[in-house]
This record gives sequence, structure tokens and C-alpha cells, in this order.
Amino acid sequence: MTISLAPAGRAPAFDPTFQTQLLELFRWRRDVRRFRPDPVPPELLHALLDAASLAPSVGLSEPWRFVIVDDPVRRACVRATFEACNAEALAGQQRDRAALYAGLKLAGLDEAPCQFAVFAEPDPAQGGRLGRCTMPETTAHSAVMAVHTLWLAARAAGLGLGWVSILDPAAVREALDVPPHWTLIGYYCLGYPQREDDVPELERAGWERRRSAATTLLSR
Repeated sequence: MTISLAPAGRAPAFDPTFQTQLLELFRWRRDVRRFRPDPVPPELLHALLDAASLAPSVGLSEPWRFVIVDDPVRRACVRATFEACNAEALAGQQRDRAALYAGLKLAGLDEAPCQFAVFAEPDPAQGGRLGRCTMPETTAHSAVMAVHTLWLAARAAGLGLGWVSILDPAAVREALDVPPHWTLIGYYCLGYPQREDDVPELERAGWERRRSAATTLLSR
């Protein structure tokens, strides 16, 4: 399956059917940890990266940097830092949550056929520093927008994405041999999910639950 884009310069009409389907896409986007072994077709991966490049970025700086990780040795290094950081996080859990935390599957590093890291270039030449002099963190925010764009496109194509953040950024930069000043956004596992569910796995496991928008809304 490939992703088709509308012709440049022609605004499509997003009818009620599309709007309903878009909301369904939002509802069914999941942070996937359990993958089937089926490989991700290279052309589909490149289509997803093209879709990610459509994300908004501060000053049109496009600071995201994608690093595809195929080398088993590099993958093993990433897994090692995940295990170390996960053990530290487990040790820091309160007693009433430690057992629950230990039972959570927090990464698909052993199963996901496709893995990549996303970094942000903190001070890219592109964009002329427009919009980020007072808020330099917007370069990282822009990279997150690219990830979310890819995430939704992947879900629409029947793929699942898992975000691994329990990592030592310095160790990941060293393992992947990237510039030391790049900001790690996350390490991602991509593949076909073993199961589909519109309820987050952490909610199903009893770790946390979704709340309504009203609980995060302030009025001034």
C-alpha cells in the first residue's frame, strides 16, 4: 500500500465522511509494542517519510533528522541502553506500582522489523532562525510534529508505531554515530501490529486512563 498525495496547489474538499474517518484514525492510533514479523516494504517506508516532511516546522526550518537503524550491532546497543534505563525506572517506582510497571511491555525492540531514530537539529541553517530566537525549543517541537504526521500516515496504511523514550540520549547518539549536538526525540519501532484496539495498552493494563478534554481546559 502506498500513500497518495493531492496535487500541489489544489485544496481538496474534506466532506463529512472524511471528517468522520479522520476522527476514527485519531481514535485508533496506538503506541504499538507487539509486532508481526512481516517486513515493511521499502517503498512504503519512504512514502511515510515523505508524508512526515509535510509537517509544520518553525520558520520552515525542517529540523527533523531521521536515522534508519538496520545494523544488528547498533540495534543491540540501543536495546542495552533501554534495558539499563528501564531497570533504573523500575527501581524508582513506588511500591504500589512497581509490580504493575514490571509487567508492562514498553518497547518492541525484539519484534519490530523496522526501527529508526528521530533527532532535531537544534540550530539549523534553514529557516533563518525565524520564530525560534525566543523559543529555541520549537525545533524539537517541529520534529515531534513530523513524528506525529508519520504516525498517523502509518496507521492509515495499516502499520503500527511504537515510541521508545526510556533511553539515554547520549548513548543512542553514540550508538548511531550522529552529531553529538543533535537532540534525540525518540527511537521508533514500526511494523504490522499483532492486534488492533482503540483503547491504549497502558489503559488496558490499568496503568492510567484517558481523560476528557475538559480536565485540561482553562478559561481566562
